[in-house]
Amino acid sequence: MKKIFTLMACICFAAGAFAQKAGNFNGLEMGMGNIYRLSDAETRSISPENFTGEKGKGGMATLEEGVHGKQARELGQGWKVNPFVWIEGGQTVTLADIEGPGAIQHIWMTPTGNWRHTILRFYWDNEKEPSIEVPVGDFFGMGWGEYAPLNSLPIAVNPGSAFNSFWPMPFRKKCRITLENLSTDRMNVFYQIDYALTKVPDDAAYFHAQFRRSNPTQGAIHTLIDGIKGKGHYVGTYLAWQVNNKGWWGEGEIKFYMDGDKKFPTINGTGAEDYFLGSYNFENKKTNEYEEYSTPYAGLHQVIRPDGLYNSQQRFGMYRWHIMDPIRFDKDLRVTIQDLGWRSEHRYLQQKSDISSVVYWYQTEPHAPFPKLPSKNELEVI
Repeated sequence: MKKIFTLMACICFAAGAFAQKAGNFNGLEMGMGNIYRLSDAETRSISPENFTGEKGKGGMATLEEGVHGKQARELGQGWKVNPFVWIEGGQTVTLADIEGPGAIQHIWMTPTGNWRHTILRFYWDNEKEPSIEVPVGDFFGMGWGEYAPLNSLPIAVNPGSAFNSFWPMPFRKKCRITLENLSTDRMNVFYQIDYALTKVPDDAAYFHAQFRRSNPTQGAIHTLIDGIKGKGHYVGTYLAWQVNNKGWWGEGEIKFYMDGDKKFPTINGTGAEDYFLGSYNFENKKTNEYEEYSTPYAGLHQVIRPDGLYNSQQRFGMYRWHIMDPIRFDKDLRVTIQDLGWRSEHRYLQQKSDISSVVYWYQTEPHAPFPKLPSKNELEVI
């Protein structure tokens, strides 16, 4: 009897320990391996039909308030009265203003207008300078302003121009997201921001993204990021690359200088197509053409081919997500890529390409100031 009692006590203790452990799950880090687990996280969603994300406050716009009040005039309140927002030329709108703690878990949007002239910004915990400042098209891998399907784990772009982000973005006090229209023309955006209000781990870093452009590159080098200060890890690269000469253009090496590296980096790649997890010029040997691909962690998802008229240059869109292999740094990070092709007699050519990039990373705050975003004309795809 004593043995049975002891066994039952152990089972009860184990069950209690499991329940306590399960009760500590914060609802983040979701996947097929833990989708069944319960948590105390609260799911919320912000859209033009519920600007605050408050519980029980969705679809309340009246016919007089909604942008589609006329379209819903026979049905009334609650029938798709305000599904999008207008953004006038030169105007900035706040898409979300959330009190934490919590985490952004998914963003969907479909903006009209000029994607390179529409600037997406994120501010964490009441900071004055954004941690994300990127043209909206480039953030979602559409730097050339044209739709191309992109099928990856953190970013998906679906027909006809549906931008999706699954990057987890924790915050402790506040999250504010804005969208600025640099154009003189009015645009609109349908959007939905899905998030959890929950405990954030002490070791959770903040998500950052920064845009840069070299048009053309100087000294055949494009700097993807420089001056990162703090502890964190680099998780992704997107490049929009226009080639201004003929021939294969992607011989350049990517270099990660971290934690005091000077002349020589700690991580040194072997070529552009290698870094984006392709090989041998991204070429299909049967067709002798570039072959697009889009995978969970890397892709050459967009190839714009010269058409003999207005598309005079070959252009490429590529991404590489360091999800399984983040580039960790303790103090600082700088990343560059060489702009290198071929010339006669099998010699390297230092090119003068037009390269735009977005880099994605997590780090502790505060972050180092970003360089000033290029002007409207310097951003434009010509």
